[in-house]
Amino acid sequence: MVKTILMIKSEYLKFLKKKEVVGRPIVDKIGKLKTFYLPLSEWIYSIYQKDKKTKIIGLSGGQGAGKSTITSILKFIFKKKYSLDLCVFSIDDFYKTKSERIKMSKTIHPLFVTRGVPGTHDVKLLSNVIHKLKKRNFKTVLVPKFDKSRDDRLKKTNWQKIKTAPKIIILEGWCVGATQQKKSELARATNKIEKELDKKLTWRNKVNNLLKYEYKRLFKKIDKLVYLKAPDFNHIFKWRLVQEQKLKLTSKNKKTMSKTQVKEFIMFYERITKHMMKNYSKISDLTIFLDKNHRSKKMKKF
Repeated sequence: MVKTILMIKSEYLKFLKKKEVVGRPIVDKIGKLKTFYLPLSEWIYSIYQKDKKTKIIGLSGGQGAGKSTITSILKFIFKKKYSLDLCVFSIDDFYKTKSERIKMSKTIHPLFVTRGVPGTHDVKLLSNVIHKLKKRNFKTVLVPKFDKSRDDRLKKTNWQKIKTAPKIIILEGWCVGATQQKKSELARATNKIEKELDKKLTWRNKVNNLLKYEYKRLFKKIDKLVYLKAPDFNHIFKWRLVQEQKLKLTSKNKKTMSKTQVKEFIMFYERITKHMMKNYSKISDLTIFLDKNHRSKKMKKF
């Protein structure tokens, strides 16, 4: 066990070193491993151990909250400590193609051309992938990949191949586990996009109805939900901006957004993000509270 922990520490420090190249220095390295990542991995593993059937763990939180970082670290912890390969994918990879969203923008509302909100994901495709991953007579499963710089889904030849039946699946995404709002809550515009471009409430009503039915059925497939709670929406913007700056440094030929573009882009996510931040205790089984410096303060089970 001591040897395993030392190996995990080594992998953890290597991973953080890579992150520091394009980001801020990460402090309290080993402390975070002991007080956060290892306990989180133990909690997830205990869920699987109850009946040893394939489990789906949802990981949700605002843009830039750290979902991808957490899943990357959990992957090598599970590999070293439990000899398990986590199956991880994002709801973002199930965005509808650009042509499908253009069609939605013409038939339902112009705002649906922009990826992000419920309605812009291929829920049927995601449900089918989950079904195939949990089948007893398992066969190789293809998981789509979405290129955000091109704003379109990649060809099947570039999709992720899952060749062995997974024990634990982590589905991460900003709106994973989101619930619908009351109709009265939809009446007031959240930002200028809703105020100026959704005056008749067509867009937000459609999104809300999809959450109430189609997405509710999808999220029922999740066994447990982990939610990353940011201090406020302003920090979501700051962290998403850092994310874009990192993308700019690491992807020279890929299209990235300016500060103004990021600010406008997250307006599409604002209503649901704020709703989830407000109702985290109702939607999650475990909430991780993040401080202003993007560090985990505490974890609370519900």
